[in-house]
Amino acid sequence: MTCSCSFWARVILGRFAMQRAAVLVRRGSCPLASGPWVRSHSSAAAEASAALKVRPERSPRDRILTLESMNPQVKAVEYAVRGPIVLKAGEIEMELQRGIKKPFTEVIRANIGDAHAMGQQPITFLRQVMALCTYPNLLSSPSFPEDAKKRARRILQACGGNSLGSYSASQGVNCIREDVAAFITRRDGVPADPDNIYLTTGASDGISTILKLLVSGGGKSRTGVMIPIPQYPLYSAVISELDAIQVNYYLDEDNCWALNVDELRRAVRQAKDHCDPKVLCIINPGNPTGQVQSRKCIEDVIHFAWEEKLFLLADEVYQDNVYSSDCRFHSFKKVLYQMGHEYSSNVELASFYSTSKGYMGECGYRGGYMEVINLHPEIKGQLVKLLSVRLCPPVSGQAAMDIVVNPPVPGEESFEQFIREKEFVLGNLAEKAKLTEDLFNQVPGIQCNPLQGAMYAFPRILIPAKAVEAAQAHKMAPDMFYCMKLLEETGICVVPGSGFGQREGTYHFRMTILPPVEKLKTVLHKVKDFHLKFLEKYA
Repeated sequence: MTCSCSFWARVILGRFAMQRAAVLVRRGSCPLASGPWVRSHSSAAAEASAALKVRPERSPRDRILTLESMNPQVKAVEYAVRGPIVLKAGEIEMELQRGIKKPFTEVIRANIGDAHAMGQQPITFLRQVMALCTYPNLLSSPSFPEDAKKRARRILQACGGNSLGSYSASQGVNCIREDVAAFITRRDGVPADPDNIYLTTGASDGISTILKLLVSGGGKSRTGVMIPIPQYPLYSAVISELDAIQVNYYLDEDNCWALNVDELRRAVRQAKDHCDPKVLCIINPGNPTGQVQSRKCIEDVIHFAWEEKLFLLADEVYQDNVYSSDCRFHSFKKVLYQMGHEYSSNVELASFYSTSKGYMGECGYRGGYMEVINLHPEIKGQLVKLLSVRLCPPVSGQAAMDIVVNPPVPGEESFEQFIREKEFVLGNLAEKAKLTEDLFNQVPGIQCNPLQGAMYAFPRILIPAKAVEAAQAHKMAPDMFYCMKLLEETGICVVPGSGFGQREGTYHFRMTILPPVEKLKTVLHKVKDFHLKFLEKYA
């Protein structure tokens, strides 16, 4: 050990001496530059260098995490809304920034329901309360209305240290859960218990959490999760991640994407051969299909769930987005209780809402809640335990959710402006829904059902046989091929219907109606021109 230390000490000193001598020689002031001390230590350095050179090189160590060794359930996850078409859109945007010429000057991201990114203005009252909560010094400013200050103070007083920067309880800030319960009670005319309210990181967090609790078993006893086709890809992604069994039930496109209970029975009957159907997911209003379920339909679904002993998941994030005068939103909770005690005390139901859609469009805050009723008391403890692993949802998102469920009321100074802004957003969306439906249905080879609600069109498109062959040659689904060509030729980014699911032999794409009216008209006309050229090219 001593010899080794002495050797390396000589190496270090030798290298230092050589570097120092080189500096002095350049300055012309090194009488020892060729002396015995330098030569002695230089030889040690040379010896070390030689030793290092002959040391055998190590082969690169194999990576622990590879595509072969990674979790296969994660690899199976697909999320079309941000899939290959969106990655390609990002590449094209980079090319435009570098000055590469295209037949268009911008990429229009019509693939996702991101309202503010599309130019929708925030609701003033919501942002005022959020500003006050984020920077409480503004509470003394005369620029903010008293009703906004009142809400901000209430939220902050319920936060640790009167700060949004503190953790909350895993289930969420208590006073915000109380406000959510009061909102549900007003909406449905049915009491809601704050203890059944769980604040979440958007609705997606709640949906995946509940599914984690529900999935179990193996082989034919593995949990089956029934989802609508077309569906929002979150569901298929979480089902893949949890290695559950996806059970498809098809919405009736010829009947405005209606949900037919006979189709639910077919799906359950066939699924029982290979899994244990235990969960029924409903999206109302529909995403991507935009249908709004009638009260009778909801009654039929609840009866079916009661009959088949299914846990109901009601995704109601678009409950504010109803545009057709013939339609009205009915919550599953309200209908369940109106059906009587036999149902209301037995059917297990989790329903979801968020700040991301509606008239608010506050996607980035990631605020949401779920109400879970008729949950077994012991499972309730397991749910809270599971939620506690992620500590708590973002407290700023919880605050945003509070403002959505506790908006200004008549008599408060912000009420008139709030109502004006809310009605403008929803009225504008209704106008764009009708515009989109009408223009698409004027194009040969495109059929679009009425957009009763939500914020998307899901038109059916004709893809000629030659285009299908071309898609196969590129190893693409035909509607992916169509959407990729649309992006490359027009800069419009939409999502192929195959990412949501569709009946065999039919093709669709999903497009948001969120762009401003004039830009939306431009998008629709570009899609029309592209589609006609596409049909001509592959006729």
